[in-house]
Amino acid sequence: MLRLLGRFGSINVRKALCAAEEAGVALAHEAEWGADGPGARALTEAGFRALNPNGLVPVLLGAGAPLWESHAIMRFLAETGGAEALRGGGDARGRAATDQWLDWLGTELNPAWRPAYLARVKGAAFAAEAVAASERDWNARMALLDAALAQTGAWIAGETFTLADIALGLAAHRWRKTPISRPDLPAVADWLARLDARPAFARCAPPDLP
Repeated sequence: MLRLLGRFGSINVRKALCAAEEAGVALAHEAEWGADGPGARALTEAGFRALNPNGLVPVLLGAGAPLWESHAIMRFLAETGGAEALRGGGDARGRAATDQWLDWLGTELNPAWRPAYLARVKGAAFAAEAVAASERDWNARMALLDAALAQTGAWIAGETFTLADIALGLAAHRWRKTPISRPDLPAVADWLARLDARPAFARCAPPDLP
């Protein structure tokens, strides 16, 4: 059986768990890696570094060489489960649209939210100006997402639910649960309601975990 290493609190681990459930792929989740408390396994262990030299979760085992990077794992799980729709369907344009939004998450949205989230939720030390700038950038990227969703009227890459909705949806869940000032974004709110109605997403986006 495939094994997924990484604590549930990691948003990247939850992306993989949600993708696996949506694709119908069974996983053994080893949540002790990077967790706190009794039984936790440190990501600095030599054995873990041999699996992922970056020292980050998630890591997928059981499919040949260890696989890391959450979006690569999501794509692998979708294809393993034969869930073509999750990859954007059978045509190149649909798959490219899905990948476009997954790339945008990594290059635009994630860098925007990090200082605000780490300061407001994790208590990390950042200059007040950096946190304020992060909140502005985060809200600006979410407004862009809102405009795109208003155009599709359904899911972020078009009419079909894809991996991009999982990854961006979890990021949007983090945005709505972080104590910052947020603009009213009705298309995002409607989209999140549709996501919350999906059991796999609801399990991976609990109310108490940004």
